[in-house]
This record gives sequence, structure tokens and C-alpha cells, in this order.
Amino acid sequence: MKTPDVKLYALSTCSHCKSTKKLLDECTVEYQVVDVDLLEGEERKAILEDVKKINPRCSFPTVIIGEKMIVGYKEKEIKEALGL
Repeated sequence: MKTPDVKLYALSTCSHCKSTKKLLDECTVEYQVVDVDLLEGEERKAILEDVKKINPRCSFPTVIIGEKMIVGYKEKEIKEALGL
């Protein structure tokens, strides 16, 4: 079974974001991560607008797994969305 596309919007200093990265690494899935706080100027503004479209509270971590959006470090939900 093919793993769905995974994208993580995170903050480099956030403990929940670090835990989410660690979980995804342990699950050995490929994922794209954007550390929003490390971006600058227009790039940061554009990414924040993208996050707000899927998560109006704009909180982190925001994980997109296929069509599912998960906000926060929710190990069980993340694993279920990955089909694990």
C-alpha cells in the first residue's frame, strides 16, 4: 500500500513539532517539513496564509496526511492516517 503524501508545518523550537518529526521518522515515511519560523519575508507570509486556509487557528504542528489534517502531536491519529 502506498503511503499518502505527508506535509508537516512546524516551528523549529516547538517540542510538539519535534515529537511529530521524531514520530514520522520512526514510522519511516517520507514527508516534507516546513519550519515556518525559519522562513522570512514574503515566503513566510505566503506559507502562513496556506496554513490558515487549512488550520484557521494557525497552530503548530499542522500535519497533512493525504486528505486528512491533524493539528498537534496526536500519535494515534497520525499513525491511523498513515495506515499503521
